[in-house]
Amino acid sequence: MILPMAVATGVADGSVSLAFRRWAQARVKVDEVFHTYAGLVRITAIDDIDPASISEDDARAAGEASVASIRRRFRGKDSDPVFRIGLEWAGPDPRIALRGADDLSPADLADITARLARFDARSPVGPWTRATLDLIAECPGLRVVELAEKVEREKDSFKLDVRKLKNLGLTHSLAVGYELSERGRAFLAAEAGHV
Repeated sequence: MILPMAVATGVADGSVSLAFRRWAQARVKVDEVFHTYAGLVRITAIDDIDPASISEDDARAAGEASVASIRRRFRGKDSDPVFRIGLEWAGPDPRIALRGADDLSPADLADITARLARFDARSPVGPWTRATLDLIAECPGLRVVELAEKVEREKDSFKLDVRKLKNLGLTHSLAVGYELSERGRAFLAAEAGHV
């Protein structure tokens, strides 16, 4: 589930506790936790509702000015069900602290190396992790389309792979493109024997 930055920030500060979506079927489950701009958000409830039951109080709890503004955001078919989704902040994004952790122990290095090897082994495009880390190191802030072209990859699958590196704390997103995190730079330096 994707939350706009203002809504995610509202969940983090406690001013937003609801979201409304029109989907063909529920796409989230109670207790599911997902990453947002403002940290982790947990789903506390999901109910299929009559859209006419959305109140002005619900709109405020969703960070919206009015019920009409909620309805304008609905996507999908008019016949699709509307879901009222309870939200709560579940804490800061652990990847933020992880990407700054550049004092890598031998166990950390072995763990990262093993995870990257698994990514490479399962990939339909063959080994990609080291080439992607090297490319991001050489071209920080380059648009994702251009990064993908440099390694002859399709943009969307390339982005999914970079997200895997981000989840390990090795990269982070910029306004445009990516750069290596402190952890990512430390890993590459250790691999190259520069530690």
